[in-house]
Amino acid sequence: MFSCSVTQVPPIMKNHLAPTPALQLEPIPAFNDNYIWLIHNEKHAVVIDPGDAHPVIQFLEQQSLQLDAILITHHHHDHVGGIQALLSHSQDATVYGPAHEAIPQRQVAVDQGDQITLQPLGITLDVLAVPGHTLGHVAYVTHLTSEQPVLFCGDTLFSGGCGRLFEGTPAQMYASLQKLAALPTNTFVCCAHEYTLSNLMWALEVEPDNTALQTYYEQASELRQAQQPTLPSTIGLELQINPFLRTGVPAVQLSAAAYAGQPAHSPSEVLAQLREWKNNA
Repeated sequence: MFSCSVTQVPPIMKNHLAPTPALQLEPIPAFNDNYIWLIHNEKHAVVIDPGDAHPVIQFLEQQSLQLDAILITHHHHDHVGGIQALLSHSQDATVYGPAHEAIPQRQVAVDQGDQITLQPLGITLDVLAVPGHTLGHVAYVTHLTSEQPVLFCGDTLFSGGCGRLFEGTPAQMYASLQKLAALPTNTFVCCAHEYTLSNLMWALEVEPDNTALQTYYEQASELRQAQQPTLPSTIGLELQINPFLRTGVPAVQLSAAAYAGQPAHSPSEVLAQLREWKNNA
């Protein structure tokens, strides 16, 4: 498990995660840098944002798993492209997706405050509306054990970064990130892309004296050199190292203002400055 403090970076969980023998969390690599997250109990499975069906079907068949549900965070093709093929393979699977976006084959529309109960897996997922990257983007929060929450946040929050503002505003993204930052600090952050190293290299430009960030960059570099995922992160770790969750920190504000050539007047303006900086990094 991660241990969070302000002076020590938590160790990163490596490869397959099995918090209990009954429930397992798997990051399935897809495309160049996507992760398709899957929870299973050795019989039943739920998959999140399957942009590509092939690696998911391969995993399901290798593990003899029945796919019960497909959860979608937003409408981009690298998150929804595998839905049709998965439904052809697993005809009883139910597709859940954001109510305010056009999701292929969606059967159940979800929004802020909704709950999804997957009885075969024994889990309930809470739905959070997190607009910014897209206007209807949602996230899902559940528990792997009674003491281990997990967040599936799509492209809203990355380790060391956040999603580009393709549809939403800086104020919307700021509010969404604050909603995620308020989750318990031990919450696993399961985002959809392996962007960690590039995000951390940029974050070190923003906060070069952040020792927690320096240590995390070294850990993440070692994992990627070993071709291992850097994810999941935790909310506690992100609060220590992610500039987009640290817009209230004076050092981050000063760096953002220096890049933009003018001071910001609100946390969402700091986020806008940081996002523009990262866009051009």
